[in-house]
Amino acid sequence: MRPHLPPLNALKAFEAAARHESFTRAAEELCVTQGAVSHQVKALEAELAVKLFNRERQRLLITEAGRDYLAVIRDALDRIASGTERLLQRQRSGVLTVSTSPDFAAKWLVHRLGHFAEAHVGIDLRVSAAMHHVDFAREDVDIAVRHGDGNWPGLDTVSLSPEQLFAVCSPKLLSGRHPLEKPADILKFPLLHLDSRTDWTNWLQVAGVDGAAIIHGPVLNRASMIIDAAINGQGIALARTTLAAWDLINGRLVRPFVASVPVSRPYWIVCPKATSTLPKIVTFRDWLLSEAATDLRKLRVLASSKRNERRRP
Repeated sequence: MRPHLPPLNALKAFEAAARHESFTRAAEELCVTQGAVSHQVKALEAELAVKLFNRERQRLLITEAGRDYLAVIRDALDRIASGTERLLQRQRSGVLTVSTSPDFAAKWLVHRLGHFAEAHVGIDLRVSAAMHHVDFAREDVDIAVRHGDGNWPGLDTVSLSPEQLFAVCSPKLLSGRHPLEKPADILKFPLLHLDSRTDWTNWLQVAGVDGAAIIHGPVLNRASMIIDAAINGQGIALARTTLAAWDLINGRLVRPFVASVPVSRPYWIVCPKATSTLPKIVTFRDWLLSEAATDLRKLRVLASSKRNERRRP
């Protein structure tokens, strides 16, 4: 059994009073009243049955016993401060394991890892791309980016970015022999489908295209695959904002038309509530949100410039 220890506040009051040789100055440092410091020291003396200070002519003089005890207390407080700093440093830095879907890793995160490493040299980022939703209780993962409805009990969830689903293609298709002047022109090209043809049916209806049931083109099972196929000029894909942003901003993709449909399962930043305020997790979450917000600003500027180009005679 650990022996009884004096209250920490009393030890801090004693150490500050001894260092300043003044209850008043110790109170200013500790942001308490002079009476509170005096009371703490008197209570400590009573508990130890040892006189720690002599009070002579409004001066505070530490006794020999007090001086010996002060050395012990200073060493203990220094050790506590040092250990606390090491603990906080590990929370601010060290290994941070991130779980994402393969699509998000390939089309969003990989391009930006260098930015994060440059800005946060103390954090050793480890990325695990997997299809399943990570079990934080069983897997060595700190934070995840997953798509869904955001309703995961026991987890802290933050929406990454508002999203839409829209048509994208290679810029080369805009200057080819089959111009894309109206949404119906999309049907002249292979349509790239993710898992099923439902999304294209919905988009064509929103775009006001008749004969939307006449849908053709390959069905792929990865969003990153249909985006890369579109970049290579193999057809026109429907892509969500987050996954298409990098290629749109860097000119590998274009949006031929403004029509879009809502994304029902957006991306969320997810971690256990118990660790959501750890410095390294807060740092990474804030970085994700900042990068996503920057993407949206750039996409708005890009869309505005395209509209202006179309208005020119």
